[in-house]
Amino acid sequence: MLDSKLLVIKIGSNVLTQENGFPDLLRMEKLVSQISRLIAAGKKVVLVSSGAVAFGRKAIPLPDKLNPVLKKQIWASTGQIRIINHYQKLFEKQQLEIAQVLVTKEDFRDRKHFLNMKNCVQALLSQGILPIINENDTVTITELMFTDNDELAGLTAAMINADTLLLLTNVDGIYTGNPADPASKLIEKVASKMPEVSNYISASKSSFGRGGMLTKYAMAKKSADLGIQVVIANGNKENVLDHFANKTLECTWFEPKKAKQGVKKWLAHGTEYYKGEIIVNEGAKNSLHSEVIRSLLPIGILSLNGEFVKGDILLIKDEKGHKVGLGRAEYSSKLAKERIGQKNQKALIHYDYLYIFDHD
Repeated sequence: MLDSKLLVIKIGSNVLTQENGFPDLLRMEKLVSQISRLIAAGKKVVLVSSGAVAFGRKAIPLPDKLNPVLKKQIWASTGQIRIINHYQKLFEKQQLEIAQVLVTKEDFRDRKHFLNMKNCVQALLSQGILPIINENDTVTITELMFTDNDELAGLTAAMINADTLLLLTNVDGIYTGNPADPASKLIEKVASKMPEVSNYISASKSSFGRGGMLTKYAMAKKSADLGIQVVIANGNKENVLDHFANKTLECTWFEPKKAKQGVKKWLAHGTEYYKGEIIVNEGAKNSLHSEVIRSLLPIGILSLNGEFVKGDILLIKDEKGHKVGLGRAEYSSKLAKERIGQKNQKALIHYDYLYIFDHD
């Protein structure tokens, strides 16, 4: 495990929620104390915390027959106030100020908005204020929701150029089988060149969270590919963050690759936000994968799908439908369609705004 100076800690709903669905206030207090010790040791921390629904559920009983989506919105919106107030009281005891940052997926789609958000979080950190980031559950609709807070944590880590992403869940990490099976072994290290391990992972979702271990693995792998070390650990274990600081933590550690540029980190998460698809020919695909850095020119494009404008994220595919990469459009789909297959045209995607999958 590498040293960390700027880390994103995600606390899962199964860590902060008891079996009865109510918040685990004692666990929350212990984690706040440990986060405070990390900050006192000179680390900068951004917190992504689940648990708002548990606080809402405890405060406001709702009839069983009420629409489940409305239930969640009511509990999330009322619980968000309560969880933040509780965090504020706990961190005040540690002489630490906190700030709440509520976001939606749309906030990450637009580069300008993304940079404004990044500047806000960095400004808070520069003043010794702990940002607590969460999804604005009240206004998001299903298709615009994050997969879960692991995705939000991964996006946040990429956005602020964090060196470490720490995902606290209710198991020690990724196992070679079902964690409940005594024969299963903990995978302590996922090396950057290691064969795929996702086939070991149970697809079952956690009791109170939206995502399961598969989504954690996918997000961890993507973050590690961007140069962020990722740790999946059990947030219900005593002194879990102290063990992390001392490098004695039982966990699954993802070895980071060489760090990517900030804009590449933004693009890497664009699989959820792209506005159009580009189908490229074999020559263009080989060119994009070559060691020489190249832009994507209209001559290598076979077809376009979707309407987009300058600045939108585009997904690049080959003729067989395989995903090649992501890029930012230099001009609109209207202009792009007029230039398909033509020579001596301006690049649709400049290499500075191009992210190729599985390519160092």
